[in-house]
Amino acid sequence: MPLPVLVVAGGHAYDRSAFMAMVEALPGVQACLVEQPAAQIVLASDEAARYAAVLFYDMWGIALPGLAMEGAPLDWVEPSASYRAAIERLVARGTGVVMLNHALVAWPAWPLWRALSRTPFMLRAGKLGDAEVPGSGFRGGAGEPDRNATVRVRPATPGHPVLAGIDAAGFEITDEIYLKTSAFERDVTPLLRADYDYDARNFTSPPLAPPEESARWTHPRGSNLVAWANACGASPVVAIELGDGPLAYANPAFRTLVANALQWSASEDARKWAARR
Repeated sequence: MPLPVLVVAGGHAYDRSAFMAMVEALPGVQACLVEQPAAQIVLASDEAARYAAVLFYDMWGIALPGLAMEGAPLDWVEPSASYRAAIERLVARGTGVVMLNHALVAWPAWPLWRALSRTPFMLRAGKLGDAEVPGSGFRGGAGEPDRNATVRVRPATPGHPVLAGIDAAGFEITDEIYLKTSAFERDVTPLLRADYDYDARNFTSPPLAPPEESARWTHPRGSNLVAWANACGASPVVAIELGDGPLAYANPAFRTLVANALQWSASEDARKWAARR
């Protein structure tokens, strides 16, 4: 029986046709797409419990001109009480979670979302845990697709089920990449590392930093971890920074990675693993 997966998108520019062509080609997956903000209604309903996994590809919780409302200032938005409760129920029942690319940095004002993704990526300088950290850098993506990097990514934990079918040599992918601090690595299971020079000179300053911050931006050498596994509540979570655009969607190895992540996150073995974390 195909794995029922709810796909949540919206709030960030993406090629819907190319993205859904990838999702619909994933073996053993029966996907249903819902975009923000309607996704919040679906996830808060009884219907949400029928999905074994949720694939998040949204970037919500940020008020931007042309995104939340015309002329809105840049600011973080708190989730509604009903959506907060919906995600709390989702992780309490152990639903599998897979987060792709910009979904990792959605809802920057919501601690639970950071606990889901465990990403240290910062849209602008601020506090991460107990530490003050600089805003993170990026290269490529919707804002500068001509600067997408071509990198080789290799398994960091050989034999992990999410990496099934990906050999030790890894695979090449052309995609957006992020410059972020590395302290988070002690709290996650590493899955993929990129062969790239994570030096600030190779990245653009934080995407949502004010001009004065961008002008003086510096960042220490960053982590090359681009995919990892995490547990939040009873839910196994796979966070994958890759997946910004059509070149990534069409990559056969990336499709294998996403399919594996969905199947593993929804499995009983993964839930047992999450319970031990």
